[in-house]
Amino acid sequence: MPQSKGYAATDSKTPLAPFSFSRREPGPTELVIDILFCGVCHSDLHMSRNEWGQAVYPMVPGHEIVGRVTAAGKDVKKFKAGDIAAVGVIVDSCRHCAPCNRGEEHFCAEGATLTYANKDRVDGSITMGGYSSNYVVDERFAHTVPSNLDLAAVAPLLCAGITTFSPLRHWNVGPGKKVGIIGLGGLGHMGLKFAHSFGAQTIQLTTSLKKKDDATKLGADDVILSTDDAQMKKHAGSFDFILDTASAPHAIEPYLNLLKQDGTMTLVGLPDKPPSVSIFSLISKRASVAGSMIGGMPETQEMLDYCGKNNITADVEVIPIQQINDAFERMLKQDVKYRFVIDMSSLK
Repeated sequence: MPQSKGYAATDSKTPLAPFSFSRREPGPTELVIDILFCGVCHSDLHMSRNEWGQAVYPMVPGHEIVGRVTAAGKDVKKFKAGDIAAVGVIVDSCRHCAPCNRGEEHFCAEGATLTYANKDRVDGSITMGGYSSNYVVDERFAHTVPSNLDLAAVAPLLCAGITTFSPLRHWNVGPGKKVGIIGLGGLGHMGLKFAHSFGAQTIQLTTSLKKKDDATKLGADDVILSTDDAQMKKHAGSFDFILDTASAPHAIEPYLNLLKQDGTMTLVGLPDKPPSVSIFSLISKRASVAGSMIGGMPETQEMLDYCGKNNITADVEVIPIQQINDAFERMLKQDVKYRFVIDMSSLK
C-alpha cells in the first residue's frame, strides 16, 4: 500500500498538523501520483473547521492537485510513469447515470466522490486529499496538463479555474456580451481572466476601489464601485450576465438591478448565510438567478487545454506546507493574491 505523509485536521478547533497514513492499492485503471503542488481553496478551511457540518476526521484537505505519475495500472491508456497529471474536486462517480454518461460526473445522480472527507467507492475508506505526498485515482478523473504552463499556477485551475470557466461557457459569454464579476479573490480573478479572454466586455464589481488597478491588470474593462448608488444606477439594466464569486454573506438585490431583460446572475461562491431575492426583481425582466458547480471531466480538460493555448494560469503565492495554518488565517483576511499553493516538496 502506498505510504503517504500529509497535514491533517483532527478536529474542528485544532490547527492542521503532520499526519501519516496509507493509500489503498491502485487498480488496473488507476494512477499513483507524487504530488508536486496543491492549491489552498477556501472550502478547505470551511471543511477542516466543520463549518458546513460535513467533516470527517482525521481530514487531509486539498483538491487542487498537480503531480507526477509514479505508477500506472496495466489498463491505463492516458498516462505513463513520469507524466504530469492533475486532479480536482471529485475522484469518482457511479459512471453509469445520465449525468455521468454526458461527462458531467460532478452531477452524478448517486453523488460524486470528493477528493477528501468522502467515502471511497472502491474500499469504503475515507478519501484523503492533496495536502499530502501522493494520491491514487482512476485515470478518468485525472487530467493532462499543457507543458507550457507553470505547474504551481496550474493547481488552482482544478477548482477556481473550472468553477468560473464552466458557467461562463454555459451562458455563452463572449463578444457582444457585457459581463460583471463580483468578488476579486481566488475565483473572481479567474472569472476576470476567462471573461476577458472570451471577448466579453468585462466589468469588475467591487466594494473597494483599492482593487481597481489589480482588476484592470487582470482583464477588467471597467470597475464599478457597488456601494456607489450613482454608478450602479448608471449601469442598471445593461448586463447580460453576472458571475457572483463572493464567499462572504452579501446582498444580491443591488446586482440584480444591473441585469438586462433575460439576464442571468450565477452564484459560485459559498457564503454561510443564504441570499434573499425579491421575486419582483426577477419577474419584472424575466431575469434568472442560477448556480454552478465545478465541471465534468471533459469540460475540465477543455479548460486546461484552453489555458495552455492562451497562456492562462492563476496568480499564486507558493508556500511550504508548514505555513498552512497561517495561510488559512491570511485567507480569512483576504491577504493573498489570489491563491495560496503548497509546494509539497516541503513535506520531505
